[in-house]
Amino acid sequence: MSRSFKWLGLGVVSVALWGLAASAYVVDEAQQALIIRFGAPMGVAGEPGLKFKVPFSDSLVFYDSRLQTLASSSEQVILGDQKRIEVATYTRFRISDPLRFYQAVGTLEQANAQLTQMVSSSLRRTLGEISLRSLLSASRQQAVSVIERDVADKARALGVEVTEVRLHRADLPLEASQAIYERMKSERQREAKELRAQGFEWAQQIQAKADRDRTVLLSEVQRQSAITHGEADAEANQILSAAFSKDPEFYRLYRSLQTYRQSMAESQPMLVLTPDAEFLKQFRHGPTAQRAQ
Repeated sequence: MSRSFKWLGLGVVSVALWGLAASAYVVDEAQQALIIRFGAPMGVAGEPGLKFKVPFSDSLVFYDSRLQTLASSSEQVILGDQKRIEVATYTRFRISDPLRFYQAVGTLEQANAQLTQMVSSSLRRTLGEISLRSLLSASRQQAVSVIERDVADKARALGVEVTEVRLHRADLPLEASQAIYERMKSERQREAKELRAQGFEWAQQIQAKADRDRTVLLSEVQRQSAITHGEADAEANQILSAAFSKDPEFYRLYRSLQTYRQSMAESQPMLVLTPDAEFLKQFRHGPTAQRAQ
């Protein structure tokens, strides 16, 4: 009999231990646990630690309580000025209300799909009211803030807290970028031609001024040279006149020697003279000595 009690007690303890093991569960610091009893949500275990549930009837759905990142694929958006751009966004969110989240979407994949649709709808509506120039200016942050508030308000119904929505990339489509590149290239070529033409015009003006200054300078130099030459000739004539008045014979000898130098230079033509020509008088007799006074 005691042996039967022993086995019975052992069975009860085993069942109790099994029940305890089946009812105990651990909630991690980065998790939230939703308790579901016979398919109906009963509560949320948000605090980390060891928890207990009713065996067999209760089941658990764990959700990550940390921030999640949703990166959307690139999509074309038409702006308010009818320009098309390729926009890619990313969204940061966390599950703030597991019960509402379970009732609204159930899984993280469904939540990502609905958030992607919300962001796309708000993005198209907001950017459709601004121009490309505004998007490239300081007004861009204001537009992004409008999108973020709109998505955050709608996401609360899903039990999701949206903390950030940002434009990851905003580029022109490839064909538009190529057209803009060609237009910019043509504009730069036009500016280069204008600068070259302007430079050529400046070069012509500088060259004309240099030629004008050169002509004026040469004219001034030639004028000054003629004046100096005339003054020198006048002074030379004065010296020669004074020499002639002092010694006429020496003056005639000097003039004869100048004539010989000029006429017998290599650049002068050949002279054919008779021996008794007056031109050769100085060679035949030499200078006449001045008589003593």
